[in-house]
Amino acid sequence: MQQESMIPVTILTGFLGSGKTTLLNRILKEDHGQKIAVIENEFGEVGVDNEILERTEEQIIETNNGCICCTVRGDLVRILGTLKERRDAGELKFDRVIIETTGMADPGPVAQTFFTDELVAESYLLDSILTLVDAKHAETQLDEFREAQQQIGFADRILMSKTDLVTDEEATKLTARIRRMNPRAPVRRVNFGEAPLNELLDLRGFNLNAVLELAPDFLLEAEHSHHDEVESFVYRNSSKPFDEVRLNQFLSGMLQIYGPDMLRYKGVLWLRGNPRRIVFQGVHQQMAGDEGKPWGKDKKESIMVFIGKSLPKDLFIAGLEECIVK
Repeated sequence: MQQESMIPVTILTGFLGSGKTTLLNRILKEDHGQKIAVIENEFGEVGVDNEILERTEEQIIETNNGCICCTVRGDLVRILGTLKERRDAGELKFDRVIIETTGMADPGPVAQTFFTDELVAESYLLDSILTLVDAKHAETQLDEFREAQQQIGFADRILMSKTDLVTDEEATKLTARIRRMNPRAPVRRVNFGEAPLNELLDLRGFNLNAVLELAPDFLLEAEHSHHDEVESFVYRNSSKPFDEVRLNQFLSGMLQIYGPDMLRYKGVLWLRGNPRRIVFQGVHQQMAGDEGKPWGKDKKESIMVFIGKSLPKDLFIAGLEECIVK
């Protein structure tokens, strides 16, 4: 199916109290003119307002503004299939989907669904993973809960809420910590009463031809005040291209060993004999690549970002160096 006809999906994650429910209630109530299906994975957490929904085990309800809310206990693949069938049959109208993960969840398995399930991958396009961060409590949460770190590691964009409850200095310090953990996700301070929805959607964070973004000051961050389990590192080489066969063998081997700890990885590759950039990315053991724009007169360079849990940086970089054309 052409990407244009696929249904874009945003995964919304964030630790308990970060503002997911506030944002979801706004989407389900506000007159924003978009028809959005919200899938709420709820396992005992307080979900969207009871004035909007009456709880049953599982339901699909259309709200006053034309959005749809689904509460899911169980199989995400099945609910996505049901939504698509009812949309095709003309029973439901929606243009996009937002999936909320629970506050203590690792968003990886949800993201992997869009790589691994054929029927889901044919109909839905994973647009991006948005992570909400509570500026007031994030430092403590990141110290104490690996799930909070994982949510940062998976993010394509990070939205920092409750900045009115902290000083500018505290917010800046937290931003620096987040950027060390995930240098490719822009960090934005938000007030959910004001943030335009169109700035949260259609980010194309998972679009393989999207520009690889890095926080410009990431490499200048010398002082590490925290030793977080989730960390990132960048590999760059502009001297020679990769040998494609050797690179595939190396990455496949590393995925077998370290895949469960590799949260997100993404890059633009210069391959010997290929006039085009190769753009690749992955989640855990699932990796995909795509041909990008021709190099033309641009400077050729490979750049790869790895975000994961205690990954052996030196081993990765030494292995990648061995894949460069001699």
